Amino acid sequence: GIGGAFQYGLQISIINSPAEYIKSFIRETWMKRYGSSPSEEMITLMWSFVVSIYSIGGLLGSLSAGYLSVRFGRKKAMLFANIPALLSATLMGFSRLCGSFEMIIAGRLFSGVCGGLALNIHLMYAGECAPRKLRGLITITASTAIATGKFVGFALGLREVLGVDALWPILMAANALPALIQLLTLPFFPDSPRYLLIDKKDKEGCI
Repeated sequence: GIGGAFQYGLQISIINSPAEYIKSFIRETWMKRYGSSPSEEMITLMWSFVVSIYSIGGLLGSLSAGYLSVRFGRKKAMLFANIPALLSATLMGFSRLCGSFEMIIAGRLFSGVCGGLALNIHLMYAGECAPRKLRGLITITASTAIATGKFVGFALGLREVLGVDALWPILMAANALPALIQLLTLPFFPDSPRYLLIDKKDKEGCI
């Protein structure tokens, strides 16, 4: 779940803490570019893009999950979901260094794609790999992973951790760590028996 539903929980909670810092960054960047202070309506509009574009990315990821999980298998599709996660972490982590609030918006879009893919494929993969007697219990772990992701996101956002003006880009790039962990560990996991039997016609591999 660390690269699946955990990513979703982390991304929807991590944005709350640095809100004022990101708004200030948008204001400062706008003044440097255009030589005038943006209106509060413009700041609110840009911040709305930062928050809401995650949902658009989530929709794109969710719509792609079915195709990718059949085309490449559940395991490879989950590994693929780490690509937009790492891309989003890179964009948001370097946004202040590059002086671009557009990188935050793009990063949130890619993190939404990751969340949409990871959440849906996690449920499929866990449910299909679990023994019949434990299938319900294993599938529920997706909810546990979401809750854990939310908790970690709020914890990282504390002022004693990363919730300060100097560190908010690192906070926004925190989703790179679970993505890297999954990239290193998931290749050692088996593929879904259902995928092997129904989609690949590999009865021996399924057994």
